[in-house]
Amino acid sequence: MDKGTLTRQTFLSDIYAGTTRDYWLYTPAQYSPEQPANLMVFQDGESYLDSKKPMQVPAVIDALIAAKAIPSTVCLFVNPGRVIAPTRAEHHPDSQRSFEYDTVSDQYSRFLISELLPQALAGLNISADPENRVIAGFSSGGICAWSVAWFRSDVFGKVLSHCGSFVDIRGGGKYPYLIRNQAPKPIKIYFQSGSHDLDSRYGNWALGNKQMAAALHFKDYHYHFEFGNQGHNLIHGAQLLKTSLLWLFAADKESKTTPGENP
Repeated sequence: MDKGTLTRQTFLSDIYAGTTRDYWLYTPAQYSPEQPANLMVFQDGESYLDSKKPMQVPAVIDALIAAKAIPSTVCLFVNPGRVIAPTRAEHHPDSQRSFEYDTVSDQYSRFLISELLPQALAGLNISADPENRVIAGFSSGGICAWSVAWFRSDVFGKVLSHCGSFVDIRGGGKYPYLIRNQAPKPIKIYFQSGSHDLDSRYGNWALGNKQMAAALHFKDYHYHFEFGNQGHNLIHGAQLLKTSLLWLFAADKESKTTPGENP
């Protein structure tokens, strides 16, 4: 099976002034500029690439494309920003992860859509249809993925969240309430958590994800929720990766979750 090309770049942001971050672009071997490719964007991108961690996204993407199970899909793996000038000289650059990922606002979506994507995807033929664009992440990256779609469902119509932090870190615990009290947005989401997920002063991650599922069910969103017995890690999400991608990229009539079937 042919492998694609993985390139690494560094990006300086204006919206998050004074920060730098690494990102990786994966272009599958089957990509052709004659045909718009689908797009997946992963927050905490290095975790989804690390050979010592369970996800191994490019290998799964390659196998699914080769089997003609999903279209050609370009993947962008983005790390959170690091402060260029650390608060103390002896410290490593401070991470912007929680500020960028957990904050319930449109700031990260503006950074991603108006700043990073134009540079990272320059020269590629990428579908502009939000139905062909998935945004993904783990923990705080999972709630970040939802926030991007929530604020810009015209750009990203699909979400993949692993142990998303739908708890009260920077206001994320209010999403179930917001979902219940606003008109449904055109978002399709596959997400998972487990009985041994985090429980801290910020909230209970398993409960937060169950509350999301209940709110999505209440408003008849197109969703699929998997609840297992793992902790706050990517093990269960990696086991579900192939299934989740097939579900997200399937035509709606092939993937519609029966209301009440899956929270």
